[in-house]
Amino acid sequence: MWKKIVDEVMDYYGYKLDCDSVETLVEKYSVQKVSMLRSFCKMVGIQILLKEYSLDNKSKPTFVEDDIQNVFPIVKHIHPKASDAYHVFTSGQAKIQQGLLHEGYELISEALNLLNNVYGAMHPEIAACARLLARLSYIMGDYGEALVYQQRAVFMSERVLGIDHPNTITEYAHLALYCFANNQITASLKLMYRSLYLAIICCGESHPEVALFHSNIGLILHAVGEFDVSLKFLLKSLDLNSKFYGAKSLKVALSYHLVARTYSCKGDFRSALQNEKEAYSIYKQLLGLEHERTNESNECLKHLTQQAVKFQKTMNQLSKGEKVNSISPLQIQTPSMANVLETLNLINGIVFVHISSEDIERFREEMVRHQMSNSASAGRKSLGNGDARSKSNGEEEKMSGNASPRASPTADRMPLLSGSDTELLKGELRDASATVGDEKSADECQANHTDQVDQSDDCEASR
Repeated sequence: MWKKIVDEVMDYYGYKLDCDSVETLVEKYSVQKVSMLRSFCKMVGIQILLKEYSLDNKSKPTFVEDDIQNVFPIVKHIHPKASDAYHVFTSGQAKIQQGLLHEGYELISEALNLLNNVYGAMHPEIAACARLLARLSYIMGDYGEALVYQQRAVFMSERVLGIDHPNTITEYAHLALYCFANNQITASLKLMYRSLYLAIICCGESHPEVALFHSNIGLILHAVGEFDVSLKFLLKSLDLNSKFYGAKSLKVALSYHLVARTYSCKGDFRSALQNEKEAYSIYKQLLGLEHERTNESNECLKHLTQQAVKFQKTMNQLSKGEKVNSISPLQIQTPSMANVLETLNLINGIVFVHISSEDIERFREEMVRHQMSNSASAGRKSLGNGDARSKSNGEEEKMSGNASPRASPTADRMPLLSGSDTELLKGELRDASATVGDEKSADECQANHTDQVDQSDDCEASR
């Protein structure tokens, strides 16, 4: 059986499993048996009893007949789409990518109304619309409305996809972020714990998303002053990020910075200095000396060095028994809610870019220039097709001996500047073709009239 599985994996995926059994695979790739069992049941359509199974006990069978609750078919099919709502939704996404958030918000809201009319109250696409509206509201600063839309998306995803679906887990994480922005710290922490628990059940401990949830929980605990517990989650996130992204990636650098900040809040400046040095070296190597992140890490290094020297000098004086008249207080930078929220946005992929009005105007001019160049290229293609058609018509007229003296307009006579010129030229082509059609119809009418006169003459002669 195992040999068949290995051969199937090699034939279908082109990947060789260097394992001789399931036990070896679990140990080598750090796979949870519960996660593997869950994936197997979902793929083959088996529903089993919810209980604790002893998957490591080989002395007795793991499953009995009563554990199988239901068997359901797995059917491959294509979900029908509401075409109007889909086009409005994609138009809204295009507006958002162009930076027109309000126009995109209105289009996504219109798509949500259309989807409600087509699908009803519950559908995965409606949940996707609600999620995007929540994200837009959050970016535009309306945290309350973002929370309302995200609660709707979570509720719908739970009902439609299930509580252990990857999309539902992501919805929980987004809802936790919006709760934190609305100063609901306890609810935010509970939602992040739930996301981490479900992610571990579905994917196991070794997964990039698990590292993200560890970072979120560590930051929230850091905001409420639980530095010891926060440090455990941040160190776990650092280990996972180093495993998946490499020791010299930006995610690892950010993890080093967060760990250093937590150590400094605890007063352990030596450990904080070591971690911040690692972050600075990665930023310097990947981004350069002039980058904002590198400068920020450099300033943090200077501050930590000053505090570490001050702390060590005081401790040396106390250990030698010297009299210390006054101990200067250490400057420990306690985190603020705004700072923690900014870091949460950063690790969750939400970056606010401050752009001046001149940059926005320059960007709009560039977009208009790009659209004009696209319309001009489309006009050239249409003119090329028109020239080919007119040339073929002229050759046919020459072959029949009825060459027309009229000349069709071509691209050589008129420069293509914009889409409006192209439309005018298309209008001239349509007028020319309409004139040819009218003349042809007039010639046919005259020929019919001549035939009628000839027929009347024949009738007179017969009489």
